[in-house]
Amino acid sequence: MLGQRMDKIATPEFIAPDPHVLGVDVRAADIDDFGHVNNVVYLGWIARAAWAHSKALGFDFAAYRDLDCGFVVTRHEIDYRAACPPDTTALIATWITANDGRVRLRRRFQIILQGTGTTLAFAMSDFATIKISTGRACRMPAQFATGYPANDALEPLFTRLR
Repeated sequence: MLGQRMDKIATPEFIAPDPHVLGVDVRAADIDDFGHVNNVVYLGWIARAAWAHSKALGFDFAAYRDLDCGFVVTRHEIDYRAACPPDTTALIATWITANDGRVRLRRRFQIILQGTGTTLAFAMSDFATIKISTGRACRMPAQFATGYPANDALEPLFTRLR
């Protein structure tokens, strides 16, 4: 079951300070024939973590509708580091590392195994704003430019990992 599991987090070692963290219990349906979490599941986790953070910042889909503007993914990248076993909890941390105040936003993610602190994956998602009523690209509203604060200084921490 997805949800905040902060009660079970014992000071995880994230690559950068002040992440938004979503705890995810690994379900039997997440496990593939290799006996670990399937790679497609990680994509779902980072999408859920991004939405949870967006909602925490005050931007749920109702807010997007009111502004007639929302972020859509233009690119995902996941670098897998270790397998996630069954019957565990993964912690998905996210940071906004770029927001140009016009059209583009970037999120970085670190997924760690609760209990061991093992980094399972690093990920990146690039987003662009669209006008919901037309589905076409648009300039982000001022609320997004200020409401999705980016910490540009974190980006080099992630680019060094390659």
